[in-house]
Amino acid sequence: MRLSTQPSARVTLPSRARAGHSEITDYSNRTMVVGICTLTLDIPHSKSLKDKRRVIKSVIARVRNQFNVSIAEVDDNDVWHSAVIGIACVSNDPAYAHGLLEKVVQAIASSRFDANVADYEVEML
Repeated sequence: MRLSTQPSARVTLPSRARAGHSEITDYSNRTMVVGICTLTLDIPHSKSLKDKRRVIKSVIARVRNQFNVSIAEVDDNDVWHSAVIGIACVSNDPAYAHGLLEKVVQAIASSRFDANVADYEVEML
């Protein structure tokens, strides 16, 4: 069976029915939304990569504990005073995914005094 990556393609997969049943289930009416947030942080008081790593690890741990999202540092790994963090979530409702990512950004902005949110972008796939 060949699966298409086009968003309008209808994919029909066999169900996990009992043996002997030839039932086909249409999964094309289900919706999956992936929300992605790219967040740029300024870390003005960082004097080394070790200082930066301490701040970033704290941000990542706090977000993972508070929200059900995936989060990691994705760019500016060797720059002391800035970091780019990627945050992702999966949902069946685009409004929920967008709202969740906005809440994550607001939580980071309000809870960290040693890291300032310089910019962020939220997109839905």
